[in-house]
Amino acid sequence: MAKKKESGLLLENRRAHYEYFLSGFLTAGLVLTGTEIKSLRRRDASISDAYVFVRDGEAYVANMHIAPYKEGNIFNVDHLRDRKLLLNKKEIANIGAALKESGLTCVPTKCFLLHGRAKLEIALAKGKKLYDKRQSIKERDLSRRIKDARNSGGSSED
Repeated sequence: MAKKKESGLLLENRRAHYEYFLSGFLTAGLVLTGTEIKSLRRRDASISDAYVFVRDGEAYVANMHIAPYKEGNIFNVDHLRDRKLLLNKKEIANIGAALKESGLTCVPTKCFLLHGRAKLEIALAKGKKLYDKRQSIKERDLSRRIKDARNSGGSSED
């Protein structure tokens, strides 16, 4: 039997783009149990408060909430447990070094399915100051106005 070709976006952390300067994007596999993947496919999860840390040469994602699967009964696990990320040693070493030496953190930005397997896009993040957030809002509003002006035929009534 052939594998399903699924490649859909399950979760997105939009708040991370607003609160951090993101760089160094990586895609990592997730180690999940059967009931967790079923719940994730139903989009009963959240990555808004999640972060990545390195312990004993392994990368983990913490505070990723995956709701217990309704029909899972005894096979359900803790919904906030630390989940292992599947990265190679070099990638883990790079993340660990960035987290130790500079004021960076590592946050998940997207969770998606690729060929039936759960993947997590993570990025190194540096916190924005309040004035940086205001600048982001200003740029977003300006790009919306330009887009609206182009769609309305160039006549702006401001």
